Amino acid sequence: MSLFRKIFGLKDTPEDHIKSEERGKYMPEIKLPIDEQFTINFKANGGKFLYCENIKDVNENLNNILKENNWEDDNVLIFDDRLNEMFKDFKFKTTKKVSDCNYFLSTCEYLISDDGSLLISSNQIAEKKLKELPTNFIIYATTSQFVQNIGEGLRGIKGKNKDKIPTNITTIKHFKTIEDKDFLTYGSSSKNLYLLLLEDL
Repeated sequence: MSLFRKIFGLKDTPEDHIKSEERGKYMPEIKLPIDEQFTINFKANGGKFLYCENIKDVNENLNNILKENNWEDDNVLIFDDRLNEMFKDFKFKTTKKVSDCNYFLSTCEYLISDDGSLLISSNQIAEKKLKELPTNFIIYATTSQFVQNIGEGLRGIKGKNKDKIPTNITTIKHFKTIEDKDFLTYGSSSKNLYLLLLEDL
């Protein structure tokens, strides 16, 4: 049964009941839907995933994140002025100086399903390196931003920005605290990351 179906109580189709081991040896593996694949990989990377059916859910979940972490009165780093407008009711104390903030609120370019990472560029982080940004990230994204792999995401960035391709393109993949990191993530910039995912399809 699909993870999204399980969460939202949708009925299975008959093919959902065919387990891989019951299929013929030479039959192709059942490929997970792109959204489900992302969710599994993203959570395995240590990310915190909040599915939102509408903008009201987004606002409620954002409010809960701020309360849970006692960030309501903290400065927030925001480079994208559209987020200021979108969340104007929160009356954020915004800054563009990294040293003055406790968390970073941003969008991303794409959600990469095959490894559960987030593709970002100078549109979101200006020319900053990931390690220069705060440890705490809140990312707002939509379900139309799912792509299968990084190549697809890069083509999407190029297609959307024909006049001027953004620079500083990178992925965020490790969302575990320093204590939780293992040798495979050594040297990478790990972030405590919340993803607010709005259903827009």
